[in-house]
Amino acid sequence: MFRWRNNTSHDQEIDSVLHESKINELKAAIGPLSGRSLQYCTDACFRRYLEARIWNVDKAKKMLEETIRWRSAYKPEEICWHEVAVEGETGKIYRANFHDRQGRTVLILRPGMQNTKSIDNQMRHLTYLIENAVLNLPEGQEQMAWLIDFTGLSISNTPPIKSARDTVNILQNHYPERLAVAFLYNPPRIFEAFWKIVKYFLDAKTFQKVKFVYPKDNDSVDLMSSYFDDENLPTELGGRATLKYDHEEFSRLMIEDDEKAAAFWGFDRKLQQAVNGHHGADAAPKPIDSASPAS
Repeated sequence: MFRWRNNTSHDQEIDSVLHESKINELKAAIGPLSGRSLQYCTDACFRRYLEARIWNVDKAKKMLEETIRWRSAYKPEEICWHEVAVEGETGKIYRANFHDRQGRTVLILRPGMQNTKSIDNQMRHLTYLIENAVLNLPEGQEQMAWLIDFTGLSISNTPPIKSARDTVNILQNHYPERLAVAFLYNPPRIFEAFWKIVKYFLDAKTFQKVKFVYPKDNDSVDLMSSYFDDENLPTELGGRATLKYDHEEFSRLMIEDDEKAAAFWGFDRKLQQAVNGHHGADAAPKPIDSASPAS
C-alpha cells in the first residue's frame, strides 16, 4: 500500500530552514552591532525586514541599515509623553484598552480630531505611540492593528498630503511588518480624492492590509467581527462599547509606560529629562477638556 506524503508539512520545514539561513545571511551582512542597535536587531527584527523585502537579503540589508541610522538620529525610544502630550489632548491617536482577537495592540486614529499644525510634532507623537504599541505587545505577538475613525473629518481638517506621506514613510520603512491591518471606518466622500493620492505611497504589502469598512455593508460588519469583539469596539466603530478618551488618565498610563521603556532600553529617564530641560512635575499636562479613549 502506498502512503501519501504530507508535502505541506515538508514544504514548511524547507521554508523554515531557508528562512533561518536568510536571517543568518542578513546578520552577517549587517556586521557587528553594539548598544541599542544590537538590542533592536533581534532575530524577529531581521525576519520582519526580510519579510518586508520578500526575503531579498540585499534589499533587507539596505532597509535595516536605513532604520538603524534613523533610530540613531531620531531616537524614537527616548521620546517622552510630556514632549508630545499636547498632540494627544483631543485623543486623535491613542492606544486602546483592548486587543483584537489575535491579541494585537490596537491604535485608534481619529484624523478629524486634529488639534495642531506642526507636522514634525505630529510625526513625533505618532512615532511615540507606535513605539508604545510595540512595547505593549503580548508575548509572541509582533503586530498591531489600526482603527481609523473618520468622525468629524471635513475639508477644513483633512490632513495635508505631506502628513500622510510622512506617516507611510515611518510605518513602512522603519516599522516593517508591524502593521497587521488598518481599518478605514466609514470614510466620507471628501476622503476619496485624498486616498487616490495616498495609495501611491503604499507598497503592495501595506496596500493589501488596508480595509475599507462601512457600517451598513454586511461584508464589512462581518470583517470587523472577525477581528474584534463587538463588546470592545466603541459605538463609533460599529461596536457596543461607550468609550470616552480621558486625556488625564491616558497621560498617567503613558508616564508609567515611559518608565517601562526606559528600563527596557537601559537609560535613565530622569537624567534624560534633566538634559533636555524637563522635569518630572511637568510630565502630566492638564487636559484642555475631558473629551476623549479608553484607557
